[in-house]
Amino acid sequence: MTTQKKTTRTATKNTATVAFSAEERAAMKEHAQELKTAARRGSRAAKADGEGDVLAKIAEMSENDRALAERIHALVKTSAPTLSPKLWYGMPAYAKDGKVVCFFQSAAKFKARYATLGFNDSANLDDGTLWPTAFALTKLTPAAESRIGELLARSAS
Repeated sequence: MTTQKKTTRTATKNTATVAFSAEERAAMKEHAQELKTAARRGSRAAKADGEGDVLAKIAEMSENDRALAERIHALVKTSAPTLSPKLWYGMPAYAKDGKVVCFFQSAAKFKARYATLGFNDSANLDDGTLWPTAFALTKLTPAAESRIGELLARSAS
């Protein structure tokens, strides 16, 4: 998960404590709830309900984030149809064999300047010794959508 760290450190005698931001704590609580919900549903039902959960989360977003997330969702469905939608830390995500391949992080989630399309290590995007795993999104142009479609198809292969 790509986040902008806003952590604070406090020191006592020989130990240091790292406090998570309110947004990070909320994301962890959402993830715990997602795991409980998935366990109650069972694996087959969780897959079927994943798209509904993702669409409901997208519907909650601000107008700009929602527009971006809706396009990303549509691009995943057309470019990487083998990926299954699911929530991951309260974000729309897409998985293969239970492992999250990519996710959409709204700008509002962590009070960031831009939304993010991120890829985890299970994505097949390796390219030499250095490649990007997260992309800032402010607007989706036809060229950007084409590039994202290529990345999604490759990541799911």
